[in-house]
Amino acid sequence: MIRVLFICLGNICRSPMAEAIFRDLVKKEELSDKIAVDSAGIGSWYSGKMPHEGTMHILDREHIPYSGIASRQIHTDDWHRFDYMIAMDDENISALQDMAGFGDGVEPRKLMDYVDGADTSNVTDPFFTGHFNDTYDLVSEGCKQFLQHIKETNNI
Repeated sequence: MIRVLFICLGNICRSPMAEAIFRDLVKKEELSDKIAVDSAGIGSWYSGKMPHEGTMHILDREHIPYSGIASRQIHTDDWHRFDYMIAMDDENISALQDMAGFGDGVEPRKLMDYVDGADTSNVTDPFFTGHFNDTYDLVSEGCKQFLQHIKETNNI
């Protein structure tokens, strides 16, 4: 089983959006028995909370299910539980590098690292910008290309 963890600051906007989109793509390609998906936040401010209403609105609009997704903070054991740790921006990467566990397992990468010809290297946080549509566009494309990468890398 390939395990993917999406990470953002509070785990209520970007990473749960990525978790839901990626899970939906995996299901549509009938790879749910090969790929598991989760998300987490750098901080614990929203632990146990549902995704932000802006994220839920976009996912509802796109008919992407998100039931069962609740915010949680990243844990030290996540470094060993996941094959991929995918952060949303440079600040997330920096915070992950400062955490206990960094270097003991998988090396985090940014979602936009997997997008050929991307205009940006970071997925901006709609919690602060309010631009949930822009975030959805970036995350959706990132998830599509990241899934392609996983399929090619793991011959599935």
